[in-house]
Amino acid sequence: MEIDLKDIIFELEKARNLEDKLKLTNIYHYADTKHSGQVRQTGDTFFSHPVSVAYSLASWGLDQTTVEAALLHEITEMTDTKIEEIEKQFGAECALLVGGVSRVGQVKLRGSRDEEFLENLRKMFVAMAQDIRVVIIRLADRLHNISTLEAIPISKQKRISIETLEVYAPLADRLGMGKLKGDLEDLAFPYVYPEEYEWLVSIAKPHLKYSEENMVETINRIRQQLAKHQVKARTEYRLKRKYSLFRKLLRPEIGRDISRIHDLMAIRIITGDMATCYSILGIIHQYWKPVPFLGISDFIAQPKPNGYQSIHTKVFDNRGNIVEIQIRSEQMHLQAEYGAAAHFAYVGAKHKGASDEKLEKGIAFTISEKMAWVKQLSGWQQQVIGVKEALTDFHLDALSHHIYVFSPKGDVYDLPENSTPVDYAFNVHSNLGFFIQSAKVNDKIAAVDAKLKSGDVVEIIKTKKPKSPNKNWLRFVKTHKAKMEIKKALEKGRGV
Repeated sequence: MEIDLKDIIFELEKARNLEDKLKLTNIYHYADTKHSGQVRQTGDTFFSHPVSVAYSLASWGLDQTTVEAALLHEITEMTDTKIEEIEKQFGAECALLVGGVSRVGQVKLRGSRDEEFLENLRKMFVAMAQDIRVVIIRLADRLHNISTLEAIPISKQKRISIETLEVYAPLADRLGMGKLKGDLEDLAFPYVYPEEYEWLVSIAKPHLKYSEENMVETINRIRQQLAKHQVKARTEYRLKRKYSLFRKLLRPEIGRDISRIHDLMAIRIITGDMATCYSILGIIHQYWKPVPFLGISDFIAQPKPNGYQSIHTKVFDNRGNIVEIQIRSEQMHLQAEYGAAAHFAYVGAKHKGASDEKLEKGIAFTISEKMAWVKQLSGWQQQVIGVKEALTDFHLDALSHHIYVFSPKGDVYDLPENSTPVDYAFNVHSNLGFFIQSAKVNDKIAAVDAKLKSGDVVEIIKTKKPKSPNKNWLRFVKTHKAKMEIKKALEKGRGV
């Protein structure tokens, strides 16, 4: 589908984000003229790329200025236009975004030195801390580029795809942009792991066909029950993403056995408010029995660190199959799909009284307290550490798959995969790690180097006085914070 100005305007109007149609039109034609004669490797005009990026952002619910910056985001790189001209023509806010997007566009995984890559990653997080929209534009840019990857030389395809899997998809995940994360992973998957991709498609096909046939019957029964109880909701189903399925099949407890996967397809029930979500859960469990050993995950009462909210339950359907059902409100659904890009972010900034001056400078879009990890990662230049180790730590803290664990009081903590109770302790408080006597995971005594899993409840049994950290802890801790606190203590001679 060829996208043009009218499509962008339609999406902005739909989200009530069109504020100045004439300005948007002027920017569109200005960028079109600047890129005149330039052609992409796909054979399309180069301008088709910023237009596609702008359209994605408009459809995600971003504000008009972000969409304008997307139309202009390649101009300083691809033409002789200076950022000062953009500021003079279209304002400071738009120029700040375009400049920020250019600065974060230099992250290269392959073919760059570790020091350079680490610094580029840090710059990305500095930009994020100042205005989250900068990185959202870059994510939309990557989505379009990887969707047209077949047109570029094979020698570049794998590098770009690996970069997408290791940097951009995890970043989308941490920003709560679930749909984008899935799109990026599935587009990159066949380029990075071509043989595994073919294997997955071949083994999944018959299972998905059966699941899809079963799903239609199940959804009809759910609709009947909701109508019977006079509950207003809409239902849909989704296939499990290919790359997500591939990673799950590799888990030791799954052992590549697809029959052990119970969420090949999931039914979503989307309703008006939180209270109705719990009413629907009761209706579902009246009609179908929940699977005892899989349980219920209530991410409404205890949201994931990236803001995701939903109730997940697995039930036995009428054929004896295990079916996952996800229940959420419309607002939760928007958050789950678009995360930090959800359209109410901008509307919320205005409604909360953000001044025009703040909106002009972009500081109405600074990160929330829930995203304090962005500020932590943007300050890495202040820490003295070996480059190789810093790069590993940065990947783990910023871009690895993350888990969420709970304190005994129900507070949620976001940790890299395979983190331990020691990592948890230092994450709760920089001093708690020095008071560890023992640890409990899910109310059972656990080793301090035990690998935590999402959903675990972790408790640190404290000593009365602080004690020296064990230098062996450095062999298993995952978080940069834990490593730094342990090393500082060891340097002061407190280690054992």
